[in-house]
Amino acid sequence: MTVNTDRSAPDDELLDDGSIADSVTPWPISWVAEQMLGLPEEALVPHGRHVAKIDRTWLRRLEDAPQGRLVLVTGISPTPAGEGKTTTTVGLTDGLRHLGVRASAALREPSMGPVFGMKGGAAGGGWSQVVPMVDINLHFTGDFAAIASANNLLSALIDNHLHQGNALDIDPRRITWKRVLDVNDRALREVVIGLGGPSNGVPRQDGWDIVVASELMAIFCLATSLTDLKERIGRIVVAYTRDRRPVTAADLQAQEAMTILLSTALQPNLVQTLEHSPAFVHGGPFANIAHGCSSVLATRTALATSEVVVTEAGFGADLGAEKFIDLKCRLSGLRPGAAVVVATVRALKFHGGVALPDLQEEDICAVRAGAANLRRHLQNLREVFRIPAVVAINRFPQDTDAEIAAVREIAAAEGAEAVEATHAAHGGAGAAGLAQAVQRLLAEDDGEVSFCYPDEADMVTKAEAVAHRVYRASQVTWSATARRQLKQIETDGYGHLPVCFAKTPYSFSTDPSRLGAPEDHVVDIREVRLRAGAGFVVLMTGDVMTMPGLPRRPASATMSIEEDGRVSGLS
Repeated sequence: MTVNTDRSAPDDELLDDGSIADSVTPWPISWVAEQMLGLPEEALVPHGRHVAKIDRTWLRRLEDAPQGRLVLVTGISPTPAGEGKTTTTVGLTDGLRHLGVRASAALREPSMGPVFGMKGGAAGGGWSQVVPMVDINLHFTGDFAAIASANNLLSALIDNHLHQGNALDIDPRRITWKRVLDVNDRALREVVIGLGGPSNGVPRQDGWDIVVASELMAIFCLATSLTDLKERIGRIVVAYTRDRRPVTAADLQAQEAMTILLSTALQPNLVQTLEHSPAFVHGGPFANIAHGCSSVLATRTALATSEVVVTEAGFGADLGAEKFIDLKCRLSGLRPGAAVVVATVRALKFHGGVALPDLQEEDICAVRAGAANLRRHLQNLREVFRIPAVVAINRFPQDTDAEIAAVREIAAAEGAEAVEATHAAHGGAGAAGLAQAVQRLLAEDDGEVSFCYPDEADMVTKAEAVAHRVYRASQVTWSATARRQLKQIETDGYGHLPVCFAKTPYSFSTDPSRLGAPEDHVVDIREVRLRAGAGFVVLMTGDVMTMPGLPRRPASATMSIEEDGRVSGLS
C-alpha cells in the first residue's frame, strides 16, 4: 500500500474537510497497527474496518516496552480567527513520518455538544485529519455513552439511597454529583427531580453537566488500569451528610458496577490520519473544568509502540500546557521532551486589536502588538516548566511574507525558532520543516520538566503560584463561599491535592475581553470543587459553565445526510 502525498493547494481550498476526507481510502486498521506500530491483529478489538480498540491483554504486554519521546502541541490564547492545534498535531505526526520517524498522534475524542453547537467537527482539517471523520465526531466507539451511563448510574444510586431510607444520612441539599449527557442544553443546568409523589423518590434540586465536564471523564483519562479506575471511582465524593461528613461512591457500593460499564471503553481507540499515520483518539475532558488531555493509557500505548508521540492539550498554553504538566504529568509520570506553540498571523492580529472582518489586510504593527501573547506563552514554557518550544506558524493563504517574517523575528527574540507550516493544504509534506525543528529540540532535551508548585505546598500557595507565575496576576481573592469550601476540603484531608483552574481560555486574565498579555489583574475564585477521584481540586473563576448552551445558529443547522449515508457540513 502506498501513501498519496500529491497535494494541490489551490484545488484543495475549494474542498471542505468532509470532501477531502472522502477522497482518501483509509487502510484497514489491522494493517496500520501491524505496519506502523508492530501490533498483530490479535491485539485489536475491531470496530469495523477502520477503527479498533487495543485489547487489554496487549496493554499489559506493552507496560515494559521501551518508551518513545513525547511532544506537546499547545497554542497561543484562542481567538475567533482560529489557531489549529489538532490540525497541527496531525500534520506534525505525518511530517515526522515523512522524515522516517515512527510517529503517532494521541488526541482527545470530540464531544457532540460542541460538534452540534459552535465548533463543528474536531478531527483536524484540510489534509491533516484523522479518519473516519464522521464516526470520530459522533458516536465513535461508544466511550462517551459508557461514561454517561456509569455517571448516571451513580446518580440513580444516590437518589435510590434517599428513597430507601437514607441510611448514610445524606443531606439532599449537599449532593454534589450531577447527571450528564453529551449535548449542549442550557435548560438542564438547574432542575428539580423527584416530583409526583413518594413513589417517584425524594424531591430535590439537581442539575446536568455535559459529559466531558464529569469528574468520571477526568478519572477515565487519568486511570492506568481497571484496578486504578475502580479505586478512583470509589474515592469520588458525591455528597455530604447532615453533619458535613463526605459520602463517597464506595459508601454507595457503586464502584464495581461503574467499572464494569467502563471496562471496554477504557481500552484505547486506534484510527489513522489521511496519510495513514496511527492516531490514538481516546477520552476528552473539558480543558477549562478539567485537565483537557487524552487518556494516560492511550498516551502510554502510543509511547510503547512509537519513536515519537505527538499529543495536544486544550486551549492556550496558560490553561492547556499548565494542566498537562501540573496535572497529567504530575499524576502519571509522563514527560514531554518538546512543545509546539501553534499561532496564526490572523490570531496575532486579533490579539493586536484588529477586528475580525479586517484580518485579511496586511498589518505588521498589529502582528507585533498581538505577539505579546505569543511571547508570554513562550516565556512560561521556558521559565516555569523548562520545556523547549518551537513556534508553528499555521499559514493561511492571505498571510504575507512580511507578516511571517515578523513572527519569526519575535520568536527568535525569545530564543525560539518559528517555522512556517502548510499542513492543512499539503499534509505531512507541509509540516516537514516543523518536524525537523522538533527533532532538533528533542536532541537537545535533558528529559526534565518543572512543575509550577511543589506537591507539599498548601492549596492557597498552589493557587497563587499558578496565578502569579503563569497568568501574571497581582492578586488572588477568594469569595466567602470558596473559603468555606476550601476549609471543608482541607478538614476532610484533601488539602494536598493539586489545583485545576476553571477559567476563560481567551485571556490570561479572567476577563475574556482582555486580549494580548495582561498583567497585574486579579483572579477571583468564586467556588472550589473537590474531585477526589480524579485527584485534583477545581478552582472556579468567572462565568465558566459545565453545561454549555447552543448558539443562535447551531452548527447542526448546516449539516445534512444523503440517502447513501454521506454526511456533509461536519467540519
